[in-house]
Amino acid sequence: MGTMNNMRENTGVVLWILVFAFGVIWVLQDSGGLDAVGVSGGTDVAVVDGDAITYQDYIQNVDQQVQQFQQQSGQTMPPQMLEQQRDQIFQQMVENKLREHEMDRLGITVTDEEIYDMVMGDNPHPIIRSYFGDEAGNVNRALLQSFINNPEAQQDWIQIEQYLRSVRRAEKMENLIGATVRVTDQDVLDEYRRRNLRLDVEWVGLRYASIPNDSVTVTEADLENFYEEQREDYARSRTYSIRYVTRSTVPTAADTAAVFAELERLKPTFAAAEDDSVFVTRNASQLPFSDEWLAAPDLDPEIAEAVFPNPEVGAVLGPISAGGRAHLVKLRDVRPADNEVVHAQHILLRSPEEDADIRQTLVDVRNQITSGETDFESMARQYSQDGSASEGGDLGWFARGQMVAPFEDAAFSASIGQVVGPIKTQLGYHLIRVNARAAQEVKVADFALDIRTDVATLNDIQDQLDDLVYYAGESGNFNEEAERLGLTVQQVQVEEGQQFIPVLGNSRAILTFLESADEGDISSVIELNDVFVVAYVNDIVPEGYRPFEEVRAEVEPRVYVDKKKELLGERLRSAYASAGFDGLPQALGTEIQTATDLGFGSNVIPGLGAEPKFVGTAMGLDEGKTSRVIEGRNAAYILRVIDVEEPTAITEAQRETIRQQLLQQRRGRIQNSWLTSLREAADISDYRSRFQQ
Repeated sequence: MGTMNNMRENTGVVLWILVFAFGVIWVLQDSGGLDAVGVSGGTDVAVVDGDAITYQDYIQNVDQQVQQFQQQSGQTMPPQMLEQQRDQIFQQMVENKLREHEMDRLGITVTDEEIYDMVMGDNPHPIIRSYFGDEAGNVNRALLQSFINNPEAQQDWIQIEQYLRSVRRAEKMENLIGATVRVTDQDVLDEYRRRNLRLDVEWVGLRYASIPNDSVTVTEADLENFYEEQREDYARSRTYSIRYVTRSTVPTAADTAAVFAELERLKPTFAAAEDDSVFVTRNASQLPFSDEWLAAPDLDPEIAEAVFPNPEVGAVLGPISAGGRAHLVKLRDVRPADNEVVHAQHILLRSPEEDADIRQTLVDVRNQITSGETDFESMARQYSQDGSASEGGDLGWFARGQMVAPFEDAAFSASIGQVVGPIKTQLGYHLIRVNARAAQEVKVADFALDIRTDVATLNDIQDQLDDLVYYAGESGNFNEEAERLGLTVQQVQVEEGQQFIPVLGNSRAILTFLESADEGDISSVIELNDVFVVAYVNDIVPEGYRPFEEVRAEVEPRVYVDKKKELLGERLRSAYASAGFDGLPQALGTEIQTATDLGFGSNVIPGLGAEPKFVGTAMGLDEGKTSRVIEGRNAAYILRVIDVEEPTAITEAQRETIRQQLLQQRRGRIQNSWLTSLREAADISDYRSRFQQ
């Protein structure tokens, strides 16, 4: 009976996970939470061809995803991620309605026999194996039958059956769409050859940059004609000019001090606690209790620095600031580690060969550091020639076997705080300083609190921006009211449908405000990741084409390039006609160049740069054949294939892999086109604005 009770208690949780898995059958889903308040559960958030999506279903789904994010990350979902994922889950639910309607129209159903086979057949569905599997991975049929027959589990079993029916119906729809896709043996062979063919090519080219602009004539009529011919390149969507103000919500030094003070208050109680897991849980730690053994690289660097090299069981360290949180770390146990690790910094000057000047430069740097004239971090930022420079040369913790041998030998031989080097490796010359070393592993109880802006401070910010919204709305002068409140006004242009807003980033809330805004409208206070923002619509430019006067500076360089293409292309054609490929160098005063081992992914050609047409043209030529004149992105050129290396015979495994890849790609395109057509034909009403505060 205990097993049954446990199963019934967990069924709801597992079912929700499976319901979200069902959505992944169609499209990948990342969803976020909804923080609307004061809305009745039965309000519609959308209507798709007369079929409602209720607020209750919507918020149930998004809350589930928010909880999952919090469980996995231990953090609250950032506001802008929340906005993005709200929209994604809304679109997911609309698309699922469209699919359901299409399956209804096509009469796609699932029989009881099919459900029986998914439960009792030779290959039960994974949900059945998950609930009723034994240690060998087989289904415990007695347990399964007992569950089905149990009156108390009847509602749970109905939910499982409904889920299985939904999955099977979706599979049928997917198979129906997929049945329209074909991949022939020739398709596979062509794709295999395309991926594995290798070419050696010689070419002669004339770069556009070799001709100064004053060597060609561009008239005003040329510019205007180009603009008319390429007008679509200068189309613009509906564009909003907005003014906005922001207030930072990043925690201040006072906020950090308040959290540290709270940890100091709790520190004696934590030290005296007999059950650390209970203390961590009861005091709402942002990190769960863990009983794992941890080496120095497993900890935040700031915590590892405090714990090692001399961990003492029972000690409570902190408060320590690390990873956006304040920590109290209690050392619960210590044991020797299998491998010693060190935490080091370095300064690297790159040189593949011996170089006395570079060595001397690092000797001078080392002397400045050891004399106290400067510090290691500053010199690393100034001199080091690798990605660690911006971090003051910090390499973090590492064990033996992770660095090149000379570097590793020096680091593990150095004393803590000692600057050693120059050390020569194949990368160049290094100075190294070891900051700490550890030969132990520890168990810790990490009590962590987020460093957050004080609620009273947030309320003050909200109140100030609410005042701006009110008074600017009354007076109609956004700038004047912002200045009166001590706020700095900034301005930005946003096109309709533009996802990323300069400075502010991705914000669905701002875009939603703009969709229905008129000139002079003011948004409510919108929360982004680290700021509150209020936006004012200063101007709206309808969709159309940017006027010639506005884009003239963009048109002019394109016309010059076109003129040079025409000029150099004709020069190449004339020289080739009179001298042939081998005579081009003498006729043009240039030389034949070679590009070897080219494949279909080789878009950058030495001497030409990014030239997408180059390889595509070469792939279409037989060995010894010459192309026409190509007017490419950076140059006009002619190429000749001098060697073709055909791929080896395809294996059966390669054949099947490519076949499946092509099937997946083509089915994906077909399904996307199908879904797009359903959207275009549907009547979709979006009522999300009802839930926005």
